Amino acid sequence: MAIDDQAIPAAAPRTTPSPSAPAEAARPTTWSALRPLVLRLHFYAGLLIAPLLLLAAVSGLAYALSFQAEKVVYRHELRVPAGDQVFPLSAQIGAARDAHPEATVTAVWPSAEEGATTRVLMSSPEVEEGMSLAVFVDPYTAEVRGALPSYGSSGALPLRAWISQFHADLHLGELGRNYSEMAASWMWVVALGGLLLWIGRRRATKRSLFVPERGPKSRRRTLSWHGSVGLWAVTGLVLLSVTGLTWSRYAGENVDLLQKTFSSPTPTVSAVLGGATAGSGPGGGADGHEGHGAGGHTAPAATGPDVGIDKAVESAAAAGVSGKIAVTLPAEGNGYVVKETDTQFPVHLDSVAIDPADGTVMDELRFADYPLFAKLTRIGIDAHMGVFLGLANQLALAALMVGLILLILWGYRMWWLRRPTKERTRGFGRPVPRGAWRKVPVTLLLPIAAATALVGWFVPMLGISLLVFLVADAALGLVARRRAG
Repeated sequence: MAIDDQAIPAAAPRTTPSPSAPAEAARPTTWSALRPLVLRLHFYAGLLIAPLLLLAAVSGLAYALSFQAEKVVYRHELRVPAGDQVFPLSAQIGAARDAHPEATVTAVWPSAEEGATTRVLMSSPEVEEGMSLAVFVDPYTAEVRGALPSYGSSGALPLRAWISQFHADLHLGELGRNYSEMAASWMWVVALGGLLLWIGRRRATKRSLFVPERGPKSRRRTLSWHGSVGLWAVTGLVLLSVTGLTWSRYAGENVDLLQKTFSSPTPTVSAVLGGATAGSGPGGGADGHEGHGAGGHTAPAATGPDVGIDKAVESAAAAGVSGKIAVTLPAEGNGYVVKETDTQFPVHLDSVAIDPADGTVMDELRFADYPLFAKLTRIGIDAHMGVFLGLANQLALAALMVGLILLILWGYRMWWLRRPTKERTRGFGRPVPRGAWRKVPVTLLLPIAAATALVGWFVPMLGISLLVFLVADAALGLVARRRAG
């Protein structure tokens, strides 16, 4: 994504300074002092981090398309011919239990639309730890259509779960998560740096700011495409970076600390039998990304009187929780939890806890009552995962990932086009010269250094890698000066 340091500025009207013009007019502006520093940071960040961003972009594109692919690959399990009468949920659960007697039912996702199957989630030795066995039941016949491993709060099936895990950690576990956090940590820096460089360029018309130039292939035209597409994509890239950091390993801890310090934790409905208050548990509203979210519910089943799931769903509907829902069955010391799962705008994410003894509502939680930070976190994560606005969200993510891939390729192309062309000289384009920070006034350099240190502490992968780069760059500069001497 690096913009080269020898970019040719667009033609601009030349003016002859008046002999009487004050000497101050020739003094460098703040931007002219900052530009070499921003350019150097953007160049090297893009050059070194671009491979990680390219991996994240390609896997993110595959993930955005996996939602629709999932509907095709698993159509037999997900869709059935619509019927006239729907069997009770208890009968559908019974069919799932008969098909998998060794498993324990933990939750149910009732059919939310005509022709959709009911998903009965079970803890089972058939699937890996942290996953649930999803048994798909025809709601019109109570026949089992099949069973697949299910992962995460959005119920990712094997295809999407594999792609999601690859996007998150390259299937390398905790070590692999460093790759995705590094990419998310630097993406907003590269994007905003490129935005400043593109806006700060001289140009004859404002149109060239938004629309790429035409003409024969050249470094100038490549830069025009790189800058214009980057301008359109910058907002989405920054938002992806920020939302990705919310569940990262290191920066995510600081995000949680920030939330606890300046806002209330994300509330969760209390289903504890005996009258616990709502909002007592953390993290109930912001479900995890596939590969990071909780797996199957494995608490021991409740053993007291039970009005049944059908009565519990009726009680929840009477309390205003209906439509697309997920029902968690009672476990030891807990009642039913019925949650709305409609992430379309406007979202429907209310939840209630139902007493299994008599079907009364023990507690309720409305999404409207979430703290503002919790609402933004939930919506941001859902948008990052492609479930906030459904298909529109997924298409927007796919377009953004295609844009990011092109930005990276254009950046490397510009670097290649700047290489020396003499027959005896080989290599890539010239790097941005050292010493850019010396051109920045001290009154501006000190606040920038303080802000960088603060951001580096809050986003550790950014701070550590930047520190390593500075040390390595200083060492290389020292070696170069000694050789020149």
